[in-house]
Amino acid sequence: MSMNGLFKVSTLAAAIALGACGGDINISEGDIIDNSVVNNTTNNPTPTDPTTPTTPDDTKPGDLDTFLSTQVSAALGETVEVRSLSGRLTDADATNGVITLTNDTVWALAGPVFVGNDNADSVTLEIEEGTVIFGSRGADYLVVSRGSEIEARGTSANPIILTSYNDVIGDEVGAGQWGGVIILGNAPSTKCPQDGSDCSLQVEGAQDGAVFGGTDSADSSGVLNYVVVKYAGFEIAPDNELNGITFGGVGSGTEIDYLQVHANADDGIEFFGGSVNAKHVVLTSIQDDSVDWDNGYNGKLQYVYIQHASDNSDANRGIEGDGDGGDGTDFSAPKVANITIIGNEFDGDDDSEGVLLRDQTGAMITNMLITGPAGMGECLEMDTDETVQGNLSDGDLTISNSVISCEEAFNSPDGAVDLNDWFVNQQADNQLIAFADRANLGLNIDGTLTSESPLRTAGANPTNLDSFFDANEFVGAVGEDDWRQGWAFGFGGGEVGVVTSASGCPAGTTTIAAVDGSTNTCQVSGRITADLTLTAGNHYALSGAVFVGGDNTDSATLTVEPGVIVYGSSGNDYLVISRGSEINANGTASAPITFTSSQHVANGAVAGLANGEAGQWGGMVILGNAYSTKCPQDGSACALQVEGVQEGAVFGGANTDANNTESSGTLRYVRVMHGGFEVAPDNELNGITFGGVGSGTTVEYLQVHKNADDGVEFFGGSVNAKYVVLTGIQDDSVDWDNGYQGNMQFVLVKHADDNSDANRAIEGDGDGGSGTEFSNPAIANMTVIGNDFDTADADSEGVLLRDQTNAQLHNFVVTGSASMGECFEADLSDGDTTLEANMDGTNTPQLAFTNSVLACSENIKNSGDFDQEAWFLAQPGNSFAADQAAVLNGIYTVDTTAPADVTTLGTFFTPVDFIGAVKDADNDWTANWTVGL
Repeated sequence: MSMNGLFKVSTLAAAIALGACGGDINISEGDIIDNSVVNNTTNNPTPTDPTTPTTPDDTKPGDLDTFLSTQVSAALGETVEVRSLSGRLTDADATNGVITLTNDTVWALAGPVFVGNDNADSVTLEIEEGTVIFGSRGADYLVVSRGSEIEARGTSANPIILTSYNDVIGDEVGAGQWGGVIILGNAPSTKCPQDGSDCSLQVEGAQDGAVFGGTDSADSSGVLNYVVVKYAGFEIAPDNELNGITFGGVGSGTEIDYLQVHANADDGIEFFGGSVNAKHVVLTSIQDDSVDWDNGYNGKLQYVYIQHASDNSDANRGIEGDGDGGDGTDFSAPKVANITIIGNEFDGDDDSEGVLLRDQTGAMITNMLITGPAGMGECLEMDTDETVQGNLSDGDLTISNSVISCEEAFNSPDGAVDLNDWFVNQQADNQLIAFADRANLGLNIDGTLTSESPLRTAGANPTNLDSFFDANEFVGAVGEDDWRQGWAFGFGGGEVGVVTSASGCPAGTTTIAAVDGSTNTCQVSGRITADLTLTAGNHYALSGAVFVGGDNTDSATLTVEPGVIVYGSSGNDYLVISRGSEINANGTASAPITFTSSQHVANGAVAGLANGEAGQWGGMVILGNAYSTKCPQDGSACALQVEGVQEGAVFGGANTDANNTESSGTLRYVRVMHGGFEVAPDNELNGITFGGVGSGTTVEYLQVHKNADDGVEFFGGSVNAKYVVLTGIQDDSVDWDNGYQGNMQFVLVKHADDNSDANRAIEGDGDGGSGTEFSNPAIANMTVIGNDFDTADADSEGVLLRDQTNAQLHNFVVTGSASMGECFEADLSDGDTTLEANMDGTNTPQLAFTNSVLACSENIKNSGDFDQEAWFLAQPGNSFAADQAAVLNGIYTVDTTAPADVTTLGTFFTPVDFIGAVKDADNDWTANWTVGL
């Protein structure tokens, strides 16, 4: 099935280099949510005749806008009613005091829209889950007046989205395309009269009469739950701006949980006094301060994730904190726990910085992480204001259990407190990590922590600050649970658009019968030439060979949402990501993405894993433009046919930085099961084939289980992989050739428990290189557990290296049951001299195998005249052990061999204090998402 000519709605998801699309909005009919899903990156056919509703419901708020209805309907691919809101919404517009914005209508702001009058004509604005609201210019903004409330209760699957007209119709998007949101309350501000008399403070950015302040700290302005605000912000004049969301005197009775502001032209969120609290806040690509407080704000914030734009465009501070009006002890004093700030290299009139606290503010901050690239400004700065400087020494301003790693960590003006000394020596349990050592943070590119990150346990219990906070022990905003996934823009959600199918299947797929008898199932076939999202809640069946994109033409992105199951029914069903296209399969530990067989699904893929066998479908093939040693040596065009796939599935390119660092997307928390197919001898489909895939591709938390051929095979390229599990693989678990140059760390291989088919944990070749041009991957922290499988053709073995390969191997544990074959062999019997030269001192670099232990009945198999046993034992830190029990307890390492310092291999590698793949039960990165262990 071709998907040519599909309408593209939005392309900005790449702007922050985060997760892919999903978490879509539902447009429903009446009170029943149907199967229309909103998704800006899933393309849908332009309707042949989009029309506006002929019988609009005039009992709804606002006015039907026929022009906008036509424009939005054309963009979204189905008939959509757009109603414009303007002026002031009061009790006269309400039913029992409530004005409801339903999710079967798209709502447009026309100028300032006020909810209620100031402490008069008060109403509640109720916004249904999945509702879309947009503005078209800086003068379009929403104000919730004192005494009124907003009840915006989205869900993870259907967040409420307030965005720009351009975003809705699929035009170019950017910061400042509409005004924003203002919420005003009756809570105190230090600019209110100190005698408790009436207070009415004009808020920034809004027309006169939009006032806040009072005496009720517990005042409620309603609920913001799973709300995404995008492309807003407007500077009316210097120091008079519309922020993404402005909170003016908002009280602690207001509930804020799961809130995002993305790409805002001024501050992300700003608190003018008040005591409102917030949890689970995402602030991405904000062009001024991501969080700003003043006027005596004393609320609490937990789980705040801040990331400046990855394209190094406009940014300022992660936090700018002021008091702005208090005197004596009457200053801002928020409490903040679990915040991550990741800067960029923007340097204009302002630059990307971490935290600035200045006049008349205090704060209590714990479990904070601040880092960024080399060109980022200072991580931490305090103003010379006497209040701030005094608070540094009297306990009113504290930072504890926090980590800073920046090129410029501090800015301490003359006469001010030395922040380096204050942060490191005077505050509790802080860490200053040298910028050159920032890899030791264990921070993934998406702001999550690796399973080995020391930050997972470096935090303090935030409940010591206040009972509002959740208990945890990690530093930063995101711990083991990535709470951003599925609803926030850039993390699988927050997209706008409508893809319509009566069945609930995305456009471009076809509804078929469910093999499990119940789950809505969508068939995917042919070549996909426009972006497609496989949304959660459906099963997806591959019909034949499914290609994403043409070969470096008609490129597309296949996005797979967390928890999705994709299956094939025979060896002819497989998935190919072509050169120039991408797959973004960004699962989670609690909702991994599964590629498996129809037999497995029919027999309970969700409930159990015993009902699938190897070889029941094809597998996955990812093709890129990175270099292979079989490409022409003169740099001319390269197109190498990959194994196992129909003709025209090609990979490889010239040996350039652009090709070798290319991205083919993301595989994170992905399981590939019951695949593999031998088309002919030496022409097989592996669990996952990587052909010429570049190092810009993210591969982590990946499992291949019960595969009939190799688990993962690398044909050239330089893709890296971390946290890889390979179980029940019937041929080689890891296979490389064609000059593969990537890195791998934390790799667990376990041959089948029932002693069924297995071969080598590693089979490494060069296969095509000449001279020094051979494979040379670096692999650290690998555990191999063999079994007793032994036939005339193959047996369970550890590591085999052969013709034209090099390797840098460190921190291995290789063992297995008593009848397992050899732990290690360098095959020198076939006349190839490259490998021996890599071991005997002839070539540079030499093959390294260090800080490792072999515990097999046959540890080394010698071939040729070279003494491999003597070579292995002469390598630093190597030894033999008696048996499996001496080195492992299950999958956990008990051997005490000192590990190699793998950080010398490059910044990809995480420093460790153990050998093998998994340290112990407390550091088990395989837990809760893998199978077969």
